[in-house]
Amino acid sequence: MTEPAVLIVEDDAHLREALFDTLANESLPVLTADNGVSALEVLDRQHVGLVISDLQMQPMDGATLLREIRVQHPALPAVLMTAHGSIENAVDAMQNGAADYLVKPFEADQLVRLVSKYLRTAVAGDEPIAADPKTLELMRIAQRVAATEATVTISGESGCGKEVFARYIHTNSPRKERPFVAINCAAIPENMLEAVLFGYEKGAFTGASAAHAGKFEQAQHGSLLLDEISEMDLALQAKLLRVLQEKEIERIGGRKTLPLDVRVLATTNRDLRRHVADGRFREDLFYRLNVFPLHVPALRERPDDILPLAEFIIRRHEGDASVITLTENAKQMLCAHSWPGNVRELENLLQRSLILLSGNRLRATDLSFDDASFASADANQVPDCSQLQTGLKNREFQLIVDALSSHSGNRSAVAAALGISTRTLRYKLARMRAEGVAIPGEKIAASDHIEQGDSA
Repeated sequence: MTEPAVLIVEDDAHLREALFDTLANESLPVLTADNGVSALEVLDRQHVGLVISDLQMQPMDGATLLREIRVQHPALPAVLMTAHGSIENAVDAMQNGAADYLVKPFEADQLVRLVSKYLRTAVAGDEPIAADPKTLELMRIAQRVAATEATVTISGESGCGKEVFARYIHTNSPRKERPFVAINCAAIPENMLEAVLFGYEKGAFTGASAAHAGKFEQAQHGSLLLDEISEMDLALQAKLLRVLQEKEIERIGGRKTLPLDVRVLATTNRDLRRHVADGRFREDLFYRLNVFPLHVPALRERPDDILPLAEFIIRRHEGDASVITLTENAKQMLCAHSWPGNVRELENLLQRSLILLSGNRLRATDLSFDDASFASADANQVPDCSQLQTGLKNREFQLIVDALSSHSGNRSAVAAALGISTRTLRYKLARMRAEGVAIPGEKIAASDHIEQGDSA
C-alpha cells in the first residue's frame, strides 16, 4: 500500500513552500493545497494520512475544512495552525475534532515531531519491526492481550515505540475496523483537557456555540489511547476513573449520561508506581488502568532490533535512488552505540547520513559519530545526545559552506554535489541563516521565508 502523505493546506505561498521543504527534508511524502476547497479535492484523489491546515483562509477556512473532514473522512487526523495564540481558538479547534494545533510561529522540529506522531511514519508503521527475542516475545504477548477487552498500560522510555505497540494491539483486536483515537494528555492545557476528553453541550462555557463530542465519543466501539497519562492532573484523574468504572460519560454542561463502549489504552514514560507513592497519581486509577501492563524495552536492551530497524529506515528513505547498503563497519558502529534517544535517535541519525551520502554504500564514517567520544564511551554510559546532534549539524553546515565556495554559490551545482534537492538546500540555507551561519556570497541579515511565513 502507498505510504500516506501529509496534506499541507496554507494560502500563504511562502509558508506553504517552507512547510513542504521542512517535511520533504525528513523524507516524508507531502501534498499541498492553497485553500479548503482544493484540499477536499486532493483528499478525494490521494492517499492522505494527516492534514495540517491554516485556520484563516478563503474561500473555505480551516474550521469549515475541519468540519467537512469529520463528515467525509472521520478517521483522518487534522491539525490546525493559527497565528492567533489564544486559548479560545485552540479550544474550538480541539473540540471540533482537530487532533492537535500549532500556534505560529513554531519551530521546524515541532512540526516534524507532530507529523511523525500522527502520520505514523516514524519507524515500523502499523507493525513493530522485531528481530530481538525480547521484542518478539512482547509482540506475542500483545497479540494475546489484543484479543481481550483488558485495559493496557504501556510503559517505556521516550522514543522506544510505545504508540506503535498501542496501535498494534488495536489492529489485532476485534475492534480493528473501528476508530483508533489518540490524545496526548501532556500536550493539552489542563483547562482544555476535560472538554477534549468528554465533550460539551452548547452554552456550557463562553464560546461553546454548539455541542461537540469528546474523544471518548469519537472512539465509540473502538480504542482510545491516553498518551502520557501520568501528566493528567489529579482532579481530572478522578473524573476519568468514574468514566472507566461506570462506562458512561456526561458532557460538560450536559444533563444526561451517554453509554460508552471504548477500550482504553495508556502509555507513560514515567514510573507510575512512584507517582502513586508521591501522591501525583491516584492509586485506584492506577489499578484500573494497569489491568495488563506492558513494558517496551529501550533499544539498547534489544540489540537484535537495531540492524533490522536501520535497514527498514534506509529502505523507506532511499526513495527512487539505487539500493543503499550498510557496510560491516557501519553495522558494528550502530550496534555498539547505546541509543539514549532510542528508535527516534536511530532514525534521525540515518536521515542525516543519507542526505549527505555519496554513492550507495553507507560506511561507518558516513554516520558522523565523533570517533574519539565513541571509542572512549563506556558501554554502561549514555552519550550526551544533544552534543552528538550539535556536532552532526555543525559538520553538515560546514559541508554546505564548502560546497558553496567550491561551486561559486551555484545552488543547483551545490545540491547536485551534495546529493540533495534544491528545495532541501533552500531549507538548510534558511536554517543556517537563522542560526547566524555566514553563507558565502550573501550579505543578507538572518531572515528567510520560514520566519516570514511563521509570522504571517
